[in-house]
Amino acid sequence: MRGLRRAAKRAGEMAFNAAGGAVNWFPGHMAAASRAIRDRLKLADLVIEVRDARIPLSSANKDLQPVLSAKRRILALNKKDLANPNIMNRWINHFESCKQDCISVNAHSCSSVNQLLGFAELKLKEAISKEPTLLIMLVGVPNVGKSALINSIHRIATSRFPVKDKNKRATVGPLPGVTQDIAGYKIATQPSIYVLDTPGVLVPSIPDMETGLKLALTGAVKDSVVGEERIAKYLLSLLNIRKTPLHWERLLHREEELCEEICSSNKKDNSLRRRRLNNSDAIYVQDLVTEVQRTLCHTFLNFTGNTEEESELETLIDMQLVALRKVFRIPHKPFDETQGPTSKKLLTLFRSGKLGPFILDDLPDGSEN
Repeated sequence: MRGLRRAAKRAGEMAFNAAGGAVNWFPGHMAAASRAIRDRLKLADLVIEVRDARIPLSSANKDLQPVLSAKRRILALNKKDLANPNIMNRWINHFESCKQDCISVNAHSCSSVNQLLGFAELKLKEAISKEPTLLIMLVGVPNVGKSALINSIHRIATSRFPVKDKNKRATVGPLPGVTQDIAGYKIATQPSIYVLDTPGVLVPSIPDMETGLKLALTGAVKDSVVGEERIAKYLLSLLNIRKTPLHWERLLHREEELCEEICSSNKKDNSLRRRRLNNSDAIYVQDLVTEVQRTLCHTFLNFTGNTEEESELETLIDMQLVALRKVFRIPHKPFDETQGPTSKKLLTLFRSGKLGPFILDDLPDGSEN
């Protein structure tokens, strides 16, 4: 695990990052939002701090931690469907060992959000008997899924409680920073419980390039701020350093064996043809993912250089981008002109979970057992 941590740090310090120029992580509107969040936190009876399950540490707003630690707080590790479940359980155990309530959630799953609501009600049990009105506040960096979470909470609460007020839903979008202001949503009566949604706010100064690239890779920072090519190269460096293509090779081999078994049966083969006709879009995406994984495996296994050397690892990454251009069927142009479209398509596959579940942060020392 320590080797992976050093490897990830090395990926964040590679030359292509310096070549991309300085990054302004903190847009101007976030300063005002940060001040407003601090003021509202004083009134909150419970804080749900939403983090990205793929980066449980890097997606924390460290400037707010002193304030949050003094409140009733639940860490909600959202997008658990995109995170490695085995490692996720170890992260939850780590936070619980630090006396921090933690739960992994999928904001788009009613059962998952119901579990979070039950946990929140348990945390508020003592306050419910004393206060006529309670405030739950959601905080987190951009694009960790706060708006999707609050929409699910609102839908569940509307069906559960006799709420007469017709409230607007939070705006959800793929770009970080969609929620520009702080808005309150009434989710229950007797007692009245309001959920306050807040805009995602980054810390004014991200401590290191590695943390910034993780935030960019998971979508907390707009691609235009960092550059799609830089983010895609960081992703490829992580995959290669962690030897993920070797894992994919084993999976692809098992899939090929399964495919042969299916094709050997006429009955199963006919059902497969019908499935391909009825789900052509899904089959196309899966075939594309398989081809991407196969291409990265092939280039990794056939590379004769030493990936421990930074310059040679960069050579491998450039070779992989050229090979992926063909997979994505991007028209042949000079290399610099095709890197952008290739990078964008690769990032889309990663962020949607098509390349598999990942956790990019490493467990702190002493928390790995």
